[in-house]
Amino acid sequence: MRLAVDPQSAEPPYEQVRRQVTDHVAAGSLRPGDRLPTVRGLAGELGLAVNTVARAYRELESAGVIETRGRAGSFVTGDDVERSARQAATEYAARARALGLSREDAIALVTRVWSR
Repeated sequence: MRLAVDPQSAEPPYEQVRRQVTDHVAAGSLRPGDRLPTVRGLAGELGLAVNTVARAYRELESAGVIETRGRAGSFVTGDDVERSARQAATEYAARARALGLSREDAIALVTRVWSR
């Protein structure tokens, strides 16, 4: 897995890391059970603060893309359908927030589209 952070980007570094890991999982270059680098190791590799990478990992875990198993490390989760759906939901939520939609409006929009 190759990640790169663009310091000139308007996208925060933690979000760049989160997005790139999610993209690798969606593309299949990271598969269920694959171990991710340690937070400290990835931070050093990318020249980021440990807390920046930790935030990206927390958000990935919240989205169900990875799971942390204590001292054993962080791993890509298993269910392809659920993982793909979570990725789509995560991307939609981020885009809806960027567009200024409230949570309620974003959910209402999905409900209207689903009903078609």
